[in-house]
Parts: sequence; C-alpha cells; structure tokens
Amino acid sequence: MTYVIAQPCVDLKDKACVDECPVDCIYEGPRKMYINPDECVDCGACEPVCPVEAIFYEDAVPDEWAGYGSADTEVFALAGVSGGASAAGPLPQDHPVVQGEPVKEPN
Repeated sequence: MTYVIAQPCVDLKDKACVDECPVDCIYEGPRKMYINPDECVDCGACEPVCPVEAIFYEDAVPDEWAGYGSADTEVFALAGVSGGASAAGPLPQDHPVVQGEPVKEPN
C-alpha cells in the first residue's frame, strides 16, 4: 500500500507535501503532484500537511476519485522516471485522468 494524491491537488500544487516527504517520492506534474508508489515508504508525513486534503492512503481514496489511485502508479510507467523527485525534475505530462479535469482558475 502507498499514499495517493487525488483530485483536490489538480491545479493547486501547494507542495507542502514535498517539504515533508523524507524519501523524495513526490514528483511534480504539469497540473498535479504525484507520489511514486515504488519509492513511498508509507510514513504518512505528507497527509496532514496537505492544505486541501488531497492525500489518501491507497485503500481510502474516496470513490469519486478512484481513478487517482491508478493515476499515481501509471504516470510513472508512462514517464519512465524514478530515483527521487529532486533528481528527476518535473514529469513531462500528467496522467490522462488529470488531463481530463476542467482547468481550475487561480483564486
């Protein structure tokens, strides 16, 4: 099991979670942050600092955002990146489930 970043993060990308992650497993996509499930150690440090409560344990993702569980896994297969977010830099593209979300305008 791992943690997942769901829909509330789309077009927000606060990045407080990145600062809290002790293993550098949270990568930035064009519209959303992603947790690499192969690097996540399930510590949960990211969850309480998320200002929009977008981070869930994998088996606790709300039904309306179920597609985000596989998105965080599949985006890394598509991008072919691993080895820590700071070394890899931003992901080249978002997962299709994120790309399909309407764009949220900044407040």
